[in-house]
Amino acid sequence: MKTDFFPDDIKPYIIPEPDGQLYYKCLGCSAEYSVDKLLYVCPACHQVLLIHDRNTDDLKKISGQLWRKIFDFRKMLRIPALKGIYRYHEFTGSCIPLESVIYLGEGDTPVVEANRFLQEKVGLRFFYKNDGQNPSASFKDRGMASALSSIKYMLDKNIVSNIIAVCASTGDTSAAAALYASYLGTAIKSAVILPHKKVTSQQLSQPLGSGARVFEIPGVFDDCMKIVEALSSRYNVALLNSKNAWRILGQESYSYEIAQDFDWDMKNKAIVVPIGNAGNISAVMNGFIKFYETGIINDLPKIIGVQSEHADPVFRYYLEPDKAKRKFIPVDTRPSVAQAAMIGNPVSMPRVIQITERYNCLAGCSRVFFVQVTEQAIMDWQIAANRNGHIACTQGGECLAGLVKAVKKKIIDSTETAVLDSTAHALKFSEFQDLYFRSKIPENYKIETDPANTNLPSLIMPDNLKTVPSQEKRLGKDDMQKFVENICAQIAQQLDLEKV
Repeated sequence: MKTDFFPDDIKPYIIPEPDGQLYYKCLGCSAEYSVDKLLYVCPACHQVLLIHDRNTDDLKKISGQLWRKIFDFRKMLRIPALKGIYRYHEFTGSCIPLESVIYLGEGDTPVVEANRFLQEKVGLRFFYKNDGQNPSASFKDRGMASALSSIKYMLDKNIVSNIIAVCASTGDTSAAAALYASYLGTAIKSAVILPHKKVTSQQLSQPLGSGARVFEIPGVFDDCMKIVEALSSRYNVALLNSKNAWRILGQESYSYEIAQDFDWDMKNKAIVVPIGNAGNISAVMNGFIKFYETGIINDLPKIIGVQSEHADPVFRYYLEPDKAKRKFIPVDTRPSVAQAAMIGNPVSMPRVIQITERYNCLAGCSRVFFVQVTEQAIMDWQIAANRNGHIACTQGGECLAGLVKAVKKKIIDSTETAVLDSTAHALKFSEFQDLYFRSKIPENYKIETDPANTNLPSLIMPDNLKTVPSQEKRLGKDDMQKFVENICAQIAQQLDLEKV
């Protein structure tokens, strides 16, 4: 749609200009640094950073009603840079010129309501937001579009050159990093560090296909993270994990889209997210805070963070009701089907602590909660979701298990509506489904196969094995007719079909 047809009151705002004054701020000592550099932790105290905008007060001068109108009409534009996360340019990277924005189709993922059977089984109305329908099939593309757009901006301004981008990953981050880096061609090269035999074959194939250098090391994700942290502190590389504050900024778009999908009404809403490295839950909370403070939404939804009992350091931290007595203690993870969330020492934990406190303070009551679920519940609920029309990954199963736990603990009630984060496409984790169906999930996962949930193919063979078609040998007309009749009769018997 052309801007000529837009209302006069939004025409000055519809195509955003790069006029933001962004800066890094340390969560530890509050030191401030320019974003025109590759920086991931505070040089003074080594704490993680968040990106702030000195023009925030100017955003508040525009009414919430007008902002809503701007974003609703901006959604109609055909400008690629404004189709994805930069539809909310003023909130996701206001210093980035549109010509520096990398858009590969990320963002604007569908919100799909659960069917009546599943909602009745859970006990309330809920939706899945399918972030597996991003380009690399996971939510990581939101943050990666932001991080790589910031790098392209610095490349365009000749601030940096010959970039080597590195990341640690359990699969999804490496796929997104390699994909977005490859789009920049020779201007940037990517390398990913993965835990050996801890990544599904589907996920491993993605960075390899995008041309990244892939290194597997012994251990788990937390060990990989130590390697890339050492690399980024000693060498001139771009770190693309969620320690990168640009990643958090891009992932805030998840909140903005939910608000817009529900016509800006966040009253009686609950957002359920898996925690993992804690960057996503930090971004989700921060996004809602920004829209709330600008008047775009009038209510802060509940936030439910979910962790498996096999990787639950954040849940354990918040078990202590007295915040003065809370102490964060990393945990040794155990095998989890929710591999992307199998992290015992999340780098964004300082962000979670600070943003959670601010979120609850703004709401005037506790609005952020944490629940723990079993591996059995994760797998069972993922299968239940996907048997009812969804494409939920194991982390999506973790969210649904977390919603059920939150209902049971009376954190959420039947008057509320929940939105669950399916962080990746189900196909990325199909190996676990196959192992479950075949009762071959290793014992240390603590998952037993429920025969009622299994689904395996049935091989139907004709009674006369001489009349079996193949690619090399096609059957004659009479033999093919016999083959069709025989196979049809067997299938009809198994399906208990009635003749017409």
